[in-house]
Amino acid sequence: MLQHARDVLARRAIPVDWVERALTAPEAVESDRVDFELEHRLLRILEAGNRVVRVIVNRASTPQRVVTAFFDRRVTL
Repeated sequence: MLQHARDVLARRAIPVDWVERALTAPEAVESDRVDFELEHRLLRILEAGNRVVRVIVNRASTPQRVVTAFFDRRVTL
């Protein structure tokens, strides 16, 4: 996980557990519109009132690295 991702998780009060769940069992996966190396993994978080967390991963790196994560108000799953 990149330092930027750690910082935004803390600032946005997103537990690492939710990010791990989105990585291992996402409800939806989207390719990034600009950078083909990035992948967006989305998961509805029941504990957060069914809000959707979007985790952006660099799938070209090994192991895959979390770039950032945020609650996405535009998406419903």
